[in-house]
Amino acid sequence: MANSKRVLFQKRRMRVRNKLRKVNAGRVRLSVHRSNKNISVQLIDDVAGKTLAAASTLEPSLGVVGKNNVEAAAKVGAAIAERAKAAGVEAAYFDRGGFLFHGKVKALADAAREGGLKI
Repeated sequence: MANSKRVLFQKRRMRVRNKLRKVNAGRVRLSVHRSNKNISVQLIDDVAGKTLAAASTLEPSLGVVGKNNVEAAAKVGAAIAERAKAAGVEAAYFDRGGFLFHGKVKALADAAREGGLKI
């Protein structure tokens, strides 16, 4: 029986997350979720089990509501870098989930790096 796309996505997501947990213990996780319409990102402290900061294309303050393109992802990346500084986070590890590191996900990561967040 062939695996569905969702099952393969979940396997890829857990493989990425488990590898990152082994290598980057103690650092904050920058978790990305991309849907067909939006992209969102969260800074998560796994030790405390709390979200420290978040940004999304659903926020009217970013001016990208309803847009799902590379430019919108870059604005979200810049916003999360700014909010990370406000929360006192300087370094995080990038959890791309099951998404490939290109296009919108790469643009978000690059913008966060340019904003001063060490990934």
